[in-house]
Amino acid sequence: MPTVTREIEALDPATRAALQLEASEETTTDIVGEKLVLNMGPSHPATHGVLRLVLEMDGEIITKADPVVGYLHRGDEKIAENMHYNQFVPYTDRLDYLAPLANNVAYAMAVEKLLGWELPARGQAIRLMCCEIARISSHLLGVGVYAMDVGAMTVFLYTFQQREYIYNLTEQLTGARFTTSYTRIGGQTRDLPTNFLGELTKFLDGLEPVVEETDKLLTRNAIFMARTEGVGVISKEDAIAYGLSGPNLRGSGVDFDLRKAHPYLGYEQFDFDIPIGTKGDCYDRYLVRMEETRQSIRILRQLIKNFPTGEINVANKKGFLPKKEKVLMSMEELIHHFIIATQGIDVPPGEIYFGAENPKGELGFYIHSKGGGVPYRLKIRSPSFVNLSILPKLLLGHTMSDLVAILGSLDFVMGECDR
Repeated sequence: MPTVTREIEALDPATRAALQLEASEETTTDIVGEKLVLNMGPSHPATHGVLRLVLEMDGEIITKADPVVGYLHRGDEKIAENMHYNQFVPYTDRLDYLAPLANNVAYAMAVEKLLGWELPARGQAIRLMCCEIARISSHLLGVGVYAMDVGAMTVFLYTFQQREYIYNLTEQLTGARFTTSYTRIGGQTRDLPTNFLGELTKFLDGLEPVVEETDKLLTRNAIFMARTEGVGVISKEDAIAYGLSGPNLRGSGVDFDLRKAHPYLGYEQFDFDIPIGTKGDCYDRYLVRMEETRQSIRILRQLIKNFPTGEINVANKKGFLPKKEKVLMSMEELIHHFIIATQGIDVPPGEIYFGAENPKGELGFYIHSKGGGVPYRLKIRSPSFVNLSILPKLLLGHTMSDLVAILGSLDFVMGECDR
């Protein structure tokens, strides 16, 4: 069966290259043969959300692909320009809604860069912990759904169970399971609950065997390899030219990770490796995500071993709402509360960009401030949107069954693509 499947799904490299060349010269309509225009999505399960693909098919072969986005567009960037900086935190949960903790951190650090604030060691450690927990959660779902797309249902059940355990931890930490809104400009809403690090250690102990079991189920599985090896190849040059980031970039052999290239939150103090692929195909992108999960476990274990003590928020108390008991007992604290609640944090004029290494790639925020509590302009660099830009070139010469594997390997989320 794997050999037959391979023969049906794969074109020889010369034919596929010819199709891609013709597409680049805008001559695909001259290919001899009757064409079929096929709409895939925006409600197809394999498009992982409201992505619509307008495909031109020559039999089973894709000769033209036009991704259509925007069905989930909510105007987050314009919304951010009409509310206080802290009020926008819940909206970042809805970007990559599979990693809300990491989204919160990236946005808060962008505003703090404009303010010139730096968190104390414990505050940074909590944020780093949140980012790596979010990375594990996102990759577990990414690998699980990807495996299900190409026929391996069991893996999805294994990984989804582990994500449910992560949600239990998230609920302890933030009070919510899905849309966390945990981070604040200058810190977090609260410190770690009692014995949270012990619960996290217990979770990691149970996660490692599941990761290895997933590896055994998929990595040398003949059917999975037939569906993914040599399919959806992205060259190193194309990955850079199209601005890909995250596992999709590293799967093509580009050794770039913001945690190493431009360290933040103290990542430079941790010993971890950046996995990269060699061929840039669907199989490599899967391998990169599996190894990144192991490396996140490695980072978290180092963090738990030397978790800092002390304050979790910046020393500048003018940017925070005072504690409720103080507001009820002190006129000065009541005035302070009123100013923050009505005017927001007073951010100085300026322009900044901050990018964080999120599970899907580089999530960046550009902020233009003219002073006051509301940004003049805010722009989100969402990795899923950029990563999908390569589809018109990547899908050419593949079959419909290849398309399902390619979409799964890119691991995008339409919530942050459309914003």
